[in-house]
Amino acid sequence: MSQDGSHSKGCNNSLYGQKYILREAEPFCITCYDSLFSHNCEVCHDLIACTGKDLSYNGRHWHSECFLCFKCNKSLADRPFTTKDDLLMCTDCYSSEYSSKCHACLKTIMPGSKKMEHKGNSWHENCFTCNHCQQPIGTRSFVLKDSNNYCLSCYEKQFALQCVQCKKPITTAGVNYRDQPWHKECFACIGCKELLAGKRFTSRDNFAYCFDCFCQLFAKKCVACTTPISLGGSKYISFEQRQWHNNCFNCKKCSASLVGRGFLTSNDDIICPDCGKDF
Repeated sequence: MSQDGSHSKGCNNSLYGQKYILREAEPFCITCYDSLFSHNCEVCHDLIACTGKDLSYNGRHWHSECFLCFKCNKSLADRPFTTKDDLLMCTDCYSSEYSSKCHACLKTIMPGSKKMEHKGNSWHENCFTCNHCQQPIGTRSFVLKDSNNYCLSCYEKQFALQCVQCKKPITTAGVNYRDQPWHKECFACIGCKELLAGKRFTSRDNFAYCFDCFCQLFAKKCVACTTPISLGGSKYISFEQRQWHNNCFNCKKCSASLVGRGFLTSNDDIICPDCGKDF
């Protein structure tokens, strides 16, 4: 109530004996204050009088009686709520409509609660457990088998194959060679240790070799250039337990190719018939 002869800052009417509101030390009558500073309700669009209750959220305002869940129409004044497409919803309605259902217990995972997700499925944190030991998996590594989750320790004990090389469990994609399981990193060339998974290789005496190592160790050597004659269909000439690459099978004197031609030998050399006339 005004106790002196002050006037409303808005309309300049006397405030003597009237209710008024101070804003930044300036007095306003109720009518002026509402017209200048009060907000309109988001729902009914009527003015929210300063004498009423103004509920606000994200810069929007409601009468307390208009602050309702748009699904169940219950008051949100003293209840937790959220929004969907700018519409107010109580947490029960929101959970029923939009929240994930736990893959284990089939109950709603409430907004704001911690959940675990994997391949499109969701779990309550305490429902995301190892199928064998029943302990929560949390953020630990796990393996999915036959639609069940297993912590790494239980999976290794129950199902994992052991690598024939290192004897340790294979928990990720491995290699099967001669019906025996290998870690990818253990399936390597016995010579140079290059990993062989997905690459061309061969074997000898039960040992795996990359193609290059096998050629260096076991392939026939060309008499002319002394390099291995590659396996797998490479053409070569063989004569008296000696071998040549096709492009190395040339006359020693004139270097003409002898592939498909007659030739003579002179000690360890091969020569064409024309050059042989000199001998």
